[in-house]
Amino acid sequence: MLTYKYTARNTTTGEKVSSEIEAENEQTAAKVLIKQGLSPLDIKLDEEDIQGFKKFFNKVRAKDKILFSRQLATLINAGLPLVQSLRSVANQTTSKSLKAIINKVISDVEAGKPLSVALSMHPKIFNRVYISLISAGEASGTLDKALERLAVQQEKDAEILSKVRGAMIYPIIVLAVMFAVVGFMVVSVLPQVKGLYSDIPGANLPFLTRILLTISDFIRNYWWLFITLVVIGVFFLSRWVRTLGGKRFIDKLKMRMWPIGQLFMKMYMARFARTGATLISTGVPLIQTLEITGDAVNNVHIEDSLKKATEKVRGGKSLSEALTNDPNFLELVPNMLKIGEQSGAIEQMMDKTASYYEREVDGQIKAISTIIEPVLMVILGIMAFIIVAAVLLPIYGLAGKSIIR
Repeated sequence: MLTYKYTARNTTTGEKVSSEIEAENEQTAAKVLIKQGLSPLDIKLDEEDIQGFKKFFNKVRAKDKILFSRQLATLINAGLPLVQSLRSVANQTTSKSLKAIINKVISDVEAGKPLSVALSMHPKIFNRVYISLISAGEASGTLDKALERLAVQQEKDAEILSKVRGAMIYPIIVLAVMFAVVGFMVVSVLPQVKGLYSDIPGANLPFLTRILLTISDFIRNYWWLFITLVVIGVFFLSRWVRTLGGKRFIDKLKMRMWPIGQLFMKMYMARFARTGATLISTGVPLIQTLEITGDAVNNVHIEDSLKKATEKVRGGKSLSEALTNDPNFLELVPNMLKIGEQSGAIEQMMDKTASYYEREVDGQIKAISTIIEPVLMVILGIMAFIIVAAVLLPIYGLAGKSIIR
């Protein structure tokens, strides 16, 4: 059951009433209100069912959307009516947020809206690629095939993202543990060395130890300032990366920074080719495909390149020619597109390009994992040497003075 907020007029007194009601969909809610002697003026799904606190714990995962697409494709292919198929999928989904959205979609479809229009009312869940494929499927009478292609597309995207995230988790965990250990040594162990030296007349701490002790004293005496600066820094950094300038900087960093630059470039190429192949296969025009793919790649620089390419294609150039020598596209992409254009099989060539770069992403992840491990070991070794040197140098200094005496 879903919660709906409504405004209705009492048919007896003419008074307006605003309240909440629980029902399976808007139509059911309207029927219940009419039985209660109310004439519905406005019925809306309570946004708390799909936003706010509940949404935080009931996010619509990629896995849920993939399952939704596959189940709906299977049911439609089996000959079930669209509304009945949607109801069946809603009953089977375990995501409360997705269930609420599907029920809203059912209400819109029953009211006469096409599925693509009903889904477009939820842009945070169903992006432009999804809506365009559904729209093309509706127009060509191949909605089940469009949904199946969507499921495959989403699975490929989720698989690549999972691999990239997996490659990043290990170094992040190692670095976090390393900084935690170093912080503990600087704050807890080094001050004891200072206390030991303070009892010895004429003893001088080494330069390295004095530097680390200064850092230690600052953190221990002004920890509140340190935490405040970190919180403020994180807050403004998170706001900045959402701006166009921040996104441009981060996206450029992803494409150029060693050793992840090539990984992200190949991931973007795979996403561009896979999305393009999926859209073209369902009959979406090339110009519209380029516009939608620009959003799907999720990199402002590649999106800018695709906008320029779109204008060139409008001017009569081929897509391969429009992307040739573009620094934001790897050389293989326009070459494969050229072969596809000449053979009349651009969809197949884009599909092969996507498969190639998906394999390349796998290889790149393995290569990065191989590189990162020794690099992390070197960093850990340097940090350990600095800490050990800061602790042991004063002790060796004391031992040397004792021998001289």
